[in-house]
Amino acid sequence: MRTTFIIFRRELASYFATPLAYIFIVIFLVMAGTFAFFIGNFFNRGQADLQPFFQFHPWLYLVLIPALSMRLWAEERKSGTIELFLTMPISMTQAVLGKFLAAWAFAGIALILTFPFWITVNLLGSPDNGVIVASYIGSFLMAGAYLAIGGALSALTKSQIIAFVVTAAVCFFFTVSGSSIVLSFLNGWAPAGVMTNLAFFSFLTHFNAIIRGVIDLRDLVFFVTVIGLCLFANAILVDLKKAD
Repeated sequence: MRTTFIIFRRELASYFATPLAYIFIVIFLVMAGTFAFFIGNFFNRGQADLQPFFQFHPWLYLVLIPALSMRLWAEERKSGTIELFLTMPISMTQAVLGKFLAAWAFAGIALILTFPFWITVNLLGSPDNGVIVASYIGSFLMAGAYLAIGGALSALTKSQIIAFVVTAAVCFFFTVSGSSIVLSFLNGWAPAGVMTNLAFFSFLTHFNAIIRGVIDLRDLVFFVTVIGLCLFANAILVDLKKAD
């Protein structure tokens, strides 16, 4: 764990060494506020909760997280530093985990900086803070799932642009697979089992349940499982592509 922490600290510091970190955080905070107040009608709803704030997180992550994950391995492969990085006395697991945790922590910092929304809703009313805490946890786990997918796909290419586009496309599929639009399109000709599985793999389905206050362990396990499987795939792909 000490080696993983060293990689984690190095990678996290690299985000704040460039304007990328500050641009990402500012864009996330501005967009989150804009969607919550102007599209989600935060004030006009007359309800003391943060559902208008959290309901747009999947769509924000769909754009911003691929921009964060695209540099995890594509940049290393393009610059050729991946070979030098992996010749250090570290294991593949430590390298993948350290990089992922740094990106996830950075996303978590951006999420924590939205605490003024929480303060505001408590000043305006008496919200169920337990649901809000669960929503923050669900949002953090969902961001981790997006990042894990993006990290695995970033290992496949040397182009950050390709990594961004492919990650956004794959994450979009996982986001909307359980939506009524997709299910209604499949209804009538797709087997019921296919539709059930699609709905289960939808990030939107699991996350919406959490922000409504339905705290089901299966939803949390789903995101943790996606993260674990994608990190495992990430390690395999980096090992296969490190000599390319």
